Amino acid sequence: MKEIAASQKAIIFNSEGKFLTLRRGSTAPARPNTWDFPGGDLEFGEQAVESMLREIKEEAGLEVRDLKPFDVESHTNEEGNFWITIGYVAKAVSDKVVLSFEHDDFKWVSAEEFLKLESAPKLMRFVRNLEPT
Repeated sequence: MKEIAASQKAIIFNSEGKFLTLRRGSTAPARPNTWDFPGGDLEFGEQAVESMLREIKEEAGLEVRDLKPFDVESHTNEEGNFWITIGYVAKAVSDKVVLSFEHDDFKWVSAEEFLKLESAPKLMRFVRNLEPT
């Protein structure tokens, strides 16, 4: 049976105007060793913003402010399931990143720098759709 699923990703800016990207570990179930943003699947009944704040804290150890949605992407995956991903922007309260087991590296990058990295098409779309700061 085909499913509809939702996920969320956050582009978190630091005080220098760069944003955080995390590298997925080599054992990641999807897209290992590629660059990602904090986020994850939205579970049934979960409040979207609360879930996004939790994912940011779990994956990057960061507190953020001014979290707001800015883009939505949808596609059908290889299995025929329909995915909707909400893209958020936020500002980091500090630059002190503490990675979870899901990621093995991070960096603060500009949009131009991120677009040169290996990442998911939906994340590239989100970066291209960022408003100039």
